[in-house]
Amino acid sequence: MSQVAVADIYIDDSVSFESFNLDPRLVQATKQLGFKNPTLVQSKAIPLALQEKRDIIAKASTGSGKTVAYTLPIIQSILSKKARTNDLQHVISSIILVPTRELAQQVTSFLEKLIIYCTKEVKLLNLSNQIGDQVLSSLISENPEVLISTPAKLISTIEKTPNVDLKNLSYLVIDEVDLILSYGYTDDLNKLAEHLPLKTLQTFLMSATLNENINDLKKKFCRLPAVLKLNDDELINKNKITQYYVKTSEFDKFLLTYVIYKLNLVKGKSLIFVNNIDRGYRLKLFLEQFGIKSCILNSELPINSRLHIVEEYNKNVYNLLIATDDSDNIKEIDEKEAEEDGIEANRQTETSLSVSSSSSKDRAKKDKEYGVSRGVDFKNVACVLNFDLPLTAKSYVHRIGRTARAGKSGMSLSFVIPDKEFGKHKIASLKTAKRDEKILNRIVKQQKKLGFELNPYQFDMKQVEGFRYRSEDAFRSVTQVAIREARIKEIKSELLTNEKLKRHFEENPQDLQSLRHDKELHPARVQTHLKRVPDYLLPEGARDSKNKIGFVPFHKNRVNKNRKSKKNGGKNKSNPLKNFRSK
Repeated sequence: MSQVAVADIYIDDSVSFESFNLDPRLVQATKQLGFKNPTLVQSKAIPLALQEKRDIIAKASTGSGKTVAYTLPIIQSILSKKARTNDLQHVISSIILVPTRELAQQVTSFLEKLIIYCTKEVKLLNLSNQIGDQVLSSLISENPEVLISTPAKLISTIEKTPNVDLKNLSYLVIDEVDLILSYGYTDDLNKLAEHLPLKTLQTFLMSATLNENINDLKKKFCRLPAVLKLNDDELINKNKITQYYVKTSEFDKFLLTYVIYKLNLVKGKSLIFVNNIDRGYRLKLFLEQFGIKSCILNSELPINSRLHIVEEYNKNVYNLLIATDDSDNIKEIDEKEAEEDGIEANRQTETSLSVSSSSSKDRAKKDKEYGVSRGVDFKNVACVLNFDLPLTAKSYVHRIGRTARAGKSGMSLSFVIPDKEFGKHKIASLKTAKRDEKILNRIVKQQKKLGFELNPYQFDMKQVEGFRYRSEDAFRSVTQVAIREARIKEIKSELLTNEKLKRHFEENPQDLQSLRHDKELHPARVQTHLKRVPDYLLPEGARDSKNKIGFVPFHKNRVNKNRKSKKNGGKNKSNPLKNFRSK
């Protein structure tokens, strides 16, 4: 078997989708989706599921094609049964469980494309959509073949809707299974087991990371499963993603972010991760004073808004997305990491859950089925900026997995607060940063095991210093009152758009172009002069109007090198961020 690197996965070019004896309509759909040969996980899982009817437990890297690995066997089996029995009656045959609403919508969208030529035989229903109980009951009464849902929503639906008929259920998928467990869905899964015909169920447990936590699920839902641990991480081209970390002070996170994006030092789209909602709005309000537009993505926003933001970002409408990571919703921290720190896992969890809001009322307003760093398919991300370091090394892997996809290169940059710098800037400080150096050590060890390198990066702060006064002035304008008002303003705006204009946009899709999620929210004091960068602040070589700021070095020794490259056709393929590096 030969393997060829395509995108961020490995293709098994010795196998074709036709070799799986699929229904011609599915073969046609796969071609329309642009699939030529199956990936490694698909070539292993699909035959086992279709021909041997085995339960599948699969560990494969992010973006390796796990969704296809379980959806193709399910749809093929449904079609085969209908053709064999000549019975076109609709029955609920499959349940696909995912941890977040965003991922539920993503799986639904893919399935709609997969069944495009057999919609009469196969119906889908995404239970995570915001629809009323009466409408939901009516849709379920039609017995769609495939239900897509989060565990909590499925249990709620079963309890509220008496006409959910699961006696003919044949397939159960638990996607991102480790994340489902960390989100606290264990009780929901135990309740679900009481409603399922476990003896005849074919089960798929899929994830990028698997650990001992799934043993209980394995015993409950699986019968002699085929366990696929595909270490395709080791096969991936390790030069695609360049990883850096910067040790910096709490305020300088904001200063460096301003410099990076105002001077276009990173070309292409960026995804910025922060650890709580207030943090995201503080950064957005700070950046907009310099004319840097960005979108916010967090658990407070309505689900329709979140899905639209992701869709527009993938269409390149927005270049900068500030996302609150799902660490707010994680119910338990990695026990091994907690033990190494000498702390109780429960106590650490309370800390992680409290940083994002000051009251239990705020937490109640969040969508517990929200998630960004896992599963959601962000396209063409050139850079992942960990403005706040994640709470675990595992979360780091999934964050940086948003870039260097689809055959493109990418970079990650992580800000780390040294112990000696923690707590020095009260307003810019964040509780989770107290563990930054410990988390960084784990990340470095983890990446080394995977064959990747995480390199230290040192900005030449003498060159950056000229921007400090403006940064401090802008930061002072972003008060806690301004952040609270910005949160309220954005939620009101999104709710108005989602509820009152939903039908209008359905009838007038062209008007969606006027719907922007990166509008300015305005801090307490608007300073329009900050949007322009005076020439005297730019480093040597930047004042030549012919130069593009994004490729201007922040170090004198690189100026001549840059000019030489211009003589050679003006092509400078090096990462412009490197020009800011201190020797």
